[in-house]
Amino acid sequence: MPKAEHTNLKEKVRRLPRKPGVYLMKDRLGQTIYVGKAKDLKKRVSTYFQASRKLLVSQPKVRAMIDLIVDFDLIVVKSETEALLLEGQLIKKYKPRYNTDFTDDKRFLLVRVDRREPLPRFRLTRNRTDSKSRYYGPFAHSTHLRQTLAALRKKFGILLSDASPIKIETDQWRLYDDARAEIYQHPNELSQADYLTRVDAACAFLDGKTKEWLTELKDQMQAAAESRDYEKAAQLRDRINALEQTSVRTRKFERPLHDPTPKSATLAQLKADLGLRNIPERMECFDISHISGSFCVASMVAFKDGRPDRKNYRRYKIKSFIGNDDFRAMEEVVGRRYRRLNDEQKPFPDLVIIDGGAGQVTAALKAFLGQGLEPPALIGLAKKNETIIFSDGREPLNLSHHDPGLRMLQHIRDEAHHFANSFNAELRSKKLRESILDDFKGLGPTKRQALLQHFGSIEKLRAADAESITKVEGIGPKTAEGIVEFLNPIH
Repeated sequence: MPKAEHTNLKEKVRRLPRKPGVYLMKDRLGQTIYVGKAKDLKKRVSTYFQASRKLLVSQPKVRAMIDLIVDFDLIVVKSETEALLLEGQLIKKYKPRYNTDFTDDKRFLLVRVDRREPLPRFRLTRNRTDSKSRYYGPFAHSTHLRQTLAALRKKFGILLSDASPIKIETDQWRLYDDARAEIYQHPNELSQADYLTRVDAACAFLDGKTKEWLTELKDQMQAAAESRDYEKAAQLRDRINALEQTSVRTRKFERPLHDPTPKSATLAQLKADLGLRNIPERMECFDISHISGSFCVASMVAFKDGRPDRKNYRRYKIKSFIGNDDFRAMEEVVGRRYRRLNDEQKPFPDLVIIDGGAGQVTAALKAFLGQGLEPPALIGLAKKNETIIFSDGREPLNLSHHDPGLRMLQHIRDEAHHFANSFNAELRSKKLRESILDDFKGLGPTKRQALLQHFGSIEKLRAADAESITKVEGIGPKTAEGIVEFLNPIH
């Protein structure tokens, strides 16, 4: 890598935040060649540019990758677990050639429990294929999840996917017909009703009711340590860690479209939860997305009768300022949306949802009042604790995580988040692709613009031969051949 490029990257690293997030390494063509996550972005990314790093010697593949890095992007998130989830999504999206960890995974692991089975088993899956089964997750740490399921089997006597229970009498089942009957230390022959009691207890743990069991294990670990049984204490410590990691409620980037509760009942529940005048048949949700203040965009998703109304989705580029200000961005897009609806004499939705807390809700309300518009019902959904913020001054509301109304709000919010992030990524990708020509000597702004206007995109230009490129005014045969070689270095 040229020295100037190294210098620029090191200066960029110095300005990185000490926060969790995801980083995307780019080559000279603007392509993502590696995606990684970090608990501390500054600490992690800086290691790639330390010449003395042992990894550079021991792993030639890493050395080769680092030699190709000319720039990087980053996305700051709230936690390391969220970074891990996002890392996997971006790897699946960009398929960077230097990533290997997620190449076999299609999705993060879920726990599936089908209560229609006589003796429901706890299975691992990566897809929600059955709307009538109960799913728990997704879980970012597969090792911890597998350890937790093993602990659940031992603690509650449940069945995992490897079990083949046998019915021995009218109301009796034999869980195991081998040594496992002794290993798991629970009655091996029992009725269906007794087994379902075990299932309920294990499901309660996966739902987050972990305090009592964890307290019991911590007491056991302390007792083992005090009696100098350090091996047992270490085993209990590892089990506690696995259980705690599994039980952490992480922000889900996608939620199932299928819900056992009828949409009409869920909307009625939402009306009651929020104290609305009418059932929210039409809802619109806004989210802001940017990368360290750059490529600031917004999304608006529309839902009708509890289902996505994609023909009315909207995407916005922030026009009133440049930089990082979620409040100003929210005020701008909400104002633009409902000023236009008002001008066109179209009805407002029954409920407006803002992805954010009190600051974002205040900004949205300001957008209505600043234009003399009567706002519809307006709420925010703060991510940390899924707290509902009201624009009319009522106290914030925290609903049960199982409340169907909250689950619908979460799904709408997550849809807006995904829509905004995809637009942001699209703009960044386009900008990076277009900026590739900046590195080609001999092309000024006018010729670069002429090439992009003629071919429409960098992808089409990369696929063109030299003869086709010479048809652009000002591009001679030698320059055209140079462009082909520059954009297709492998060939």
